[in-house]
Order: sequence, then C-alpha cells, then structure tokens
Amino acid sequence: MNLEDLGERALIERIRRQIGEHGEGVVIGIGDDAAALSPSPGRLLLATTDMLVEGVDFQRSYASPRQIGWKALAVNLSDIAAMGGLPRYALVSLGLPETTPVEEVDELYEGLTAIAKAHRVHIVGGDTGVAPVLTLSITLIGEVEPGRLVRRSGARVGDVLAVTGSLGASAAGLAILNRGKGDFDEWKELIHAHLRPSPRVIEGAVLARLGVHAMIDLSDGLATDLDHLCRASGVGGRVCLSQLPIPEGVARAAAALGAEPWRLAVSGGEDFELLFALPSHHVPGWLVELERETGTKATAIGEVVDAGMRVQFVNAQGESVVFGRGFEHFSQRVGH
Repeated sequence: MNLEDLGERALIERIRRQIGEHGEGVVIGIGDDAAALSPSPGRLLLATTDMLVEGVDFQRSYASPRQIGWKALAVNLSDIAAMGGLPRYALVSLGLPETTPVEEVDELYEGLTAIAKAHRVHIVGGDTGVAPVLTLSITLIGEVEPGRLVRRSGARVGDVLAVTGSLGASAAGLAILNRGKGDFDEWKELIHAHLRPSPRVIEGAVLARLGVHAMIDLSDGLATDLDHLCRASGVGGRVCLSQLPIPEGVARAAAALGAEPWRLAVSGGEDFELLFALPSHHVPGWLVELERETGTKATAIGEVVDAGMRVQFVNAQGESVVFGRGFEHFSQRVGH
C-alpha cells in the first residue's frame, strides 16, 4: 500500500500509534493543533532545526529508511550537545512522494524512535505533505542550566583546542558509498559512521559542567567549523595535523581512494564530534575526566591564537598546509 492509498489522516494516526504514549513533561502530544510541554523550572530552552533532502543530504540507493530516520534526528541532537544541553522534544515534518510505500514510512519512524528513545527524546508532533523527493525537517527542543550554556564565542587566546572521538570516518564512508563498487563489508565501520552517527550528547553535558570556554559540533568539517568558532570568538586557531585522531581504517580507505587521510579528517564533514576550547592548565585533567565519565576519548589538536593569525593547519615540521572548506549549502565549495 502506498501513501496515495492510505491518505494523510490515516498516516498521522499510524505515526501516532507507532510513537506511543506521551512522555515526561508532555501535556499534549500528537493529535491537537500544537503540542503543550512543561519544561523543567530554572532551565533555558534550546531550539534547533535541520532539514535533510534526498539527493542532497542522502541517497536512497545506499541509505535505508531506518538509517535516514536515525540520522535526521542525530544531526539535531549534535547541535544541542554542542550547547552543553540535553534534548527533550522533537517535531518531525515529512515531505513524501505519493507513491511512497507505507512500510517505508514505518521504517523511517523505526529509526527516528530508536535514536529518540536512546536519548530520552519525545516526538510530540510535526507535519506531513507531498514532495517530489523524501524530505525531513526536524525541530528539536532541549534545555540547559543557565550557568552551563556553552557557545561558539567564548574561546580565548592560549586555550587548547580538542576534539572528542576520531575524525574522517564519515567522509571515508561516504566516499566509498559514492564509488559504488568493491566489498562494502571491508569498510562497514566507516559506512556505519556515515549512515548512523552517534551524537555526543552526554559528552557535551560533561564538558559544559567542567567549564569549557567554547564548543561546536563537527557537521561541516573541521576546517569550516573551526573557522566558525574562531570568527565567533574573535580569535585564530592553529591545528597540528600530526595530532589529529584519525582511525587506522580511515588511513586504509584514503589509500584505496587515492586521497590523503588528513584531508578526509579536516574537510570531510559529518563526523558529529565536538570541537571545544578549554584552558590549557586543565589539560589533560578534563580530558581524563571526560573519558572516565563517558568512555569517550578526547584529543588535544592545537591551540587558540591571536585573530591576526587566522586559522592554520600545520604539518609535523610546522609548515602550513592549505585545505578546502567542508560542506556549505548554496556553494561550490564541497569537501566531500
């Protein structure tokens, strides 16, 4: 059965049943003109939204509906994490071709609800409509204690720059998928990193509690997102390529693709790790504490410098290396 056979009202009721009962803090969920929510007292509300469009942000040829649903919410969760907040409620808007099988919508929501449950997020509404290609727009509401709100604009000269996890896996996975040949099983970890990212929500909250000066999620690539952080803070940044946490699998994939692993790590994008600036005297103490509490390793990769030095990437010999920018909508500058 396709959506044109089911109709919008029946589709909404089907989605409402799949999501289930209202969660904590949800006074009115799906089924009315608007959701009614009861936020925690003494907290700031955070709101973010992201849109994923078939053919631009994902390809149906290699991404299943379940993976698309998972990733659509993951990119929003990463934004809340970068502010030091915890996600609470999501609104999901779907643009769907009329010929879409109903079972594919069910699978899409299986991915959405799986990651929502993992992060204690309640889906409380949204919208559905006809579109020429599959389009998902998600608005996510989160909250944070006022004293723990982290912005891009707090980095200070002398701070250390660090990242959670590792870099380059998503870009390597995407490049392998786009190549469309070879044994995908050999690269399954890299492909998994691209199609089913793990946003660093708990890590962001821990870093906010520790008192990092600035933070941003790595959605568009280290080169682009570091530039965003430095511009917002009125500073420059210097990153040593030899210090980047690049997995061995990324290095192998880069060799197979005829690319340099550092370029995948710096310009690739969609790692959804956290880049943050912390006082130098708290290194390595805070990094050790982060790993102890979350199991996630963080790596110091450079330092915050005077704004006149801008953003620099240097090799082990201290020589400057030029990189292309990461992904940017409405621009030809695409690093992946």
